[in-house]
Amino acid sequence: MRAGIALGSNLGDRLAHLRLARERVLALPDVSAPALGSRVYETEPVGSGPDAGAYLNAVLEVEYDGQPITLLDGLQRIEADFGRPSKRPRNAPRTLDLDILYAGNLVLSNAEVVIPHPRLHLRRFVLTPLADVRPDLLLPGQHYTIAALLARLHDPARVALFAESF
Repeated sequence: MRAGIALGSNLGDRLAHLRLARERVLALPDVSAPALGSRVYETEPVGSGPDAGAYLNAVLEVEYDGQPITLLDGLQRIEADFGRPSKRPRNAPRTLDLDILYAGNLVLSNAEVVIPHPRLHLRRFVLTPLADVRPDLLLPGQHYTIAALLARLHDPARVALFAESF
């Protein structure tokens, strides 16, 4: 199945963090080519304190042949390797944030993971890079493609192109 992963960083060398995270995600068990990567966008922090720095955000889509919880575990190990504590305040600054956006047509909701990501259709910083790689994607539970969701979005957050690739 095709799985979409959001990557974000707002501490340290943000672009280097995204690049290293991409390498680590591609090396996870059950992840294989082809991989699609978005451009990188600089975005305003959402729900963070006034001292939070801007994020770099991107999306990576990979072929994944395993259980979503196993992918989540792998992503959380990568985050921990980048210094992200398992217990942290919501929307706290971080060197790396990795979220599963979707996994094929799977709909899953439990205490550990919700797929598709429950707020992705409300966030410009996710939809913009996702539209780079899958503008025509129609997620389970949605009536509009990613491109249409982005066009209809009433989110005034600033999203600016930062780099053509990561």
